[in-house]
Amino acid sequence: MLKVTLVKSKIGNTPANRATVKALGLNKIGSSNTFEDSASIRGMIHKVKHLLKVEEVDGVVVRRRQDGKAVSEKRAAKAAGAVAPVKEKAPAKAKAEPKKEAVKEESAEAKPKRTTKKKTEEAKS
Repeated sequence: MLKVTLVKSKIGNTPANRATVKALGLNKIGSSNTFEDSASIRGMIHKVKHLLKVEEVDGVVVRRRQDGKAVSEKRAAKAAGAVAPVKEKAPAKAKAEPKKEAVKEESAEAKPKRTTKKKTEEAKS
């Protein structure tokens, strides 16, 4: 079994390299996936080896669905009926009251509102 981890960004690589990393199921830096050791997987890893860290792992069980996709241990346990521990959320913060807008007093020297040229021409005539 091979554990493949993305350690460098796909940005700046060719579209073929990006597609290979995506086909390996690696989306973000630090994400990893486990594969059975085969020639096709080895070829994909070799193509983008400058972006990956590869470890050989023994005793890792990768559960596969009928459609061939891997299932994480957490999901496999959930499907088997085991209850995963639930993390408690922190209490929500109280919303701050909105600030009251300052009342603007109109002074005698206040500027008149702008108008379009058409309106000003009509006012002059």
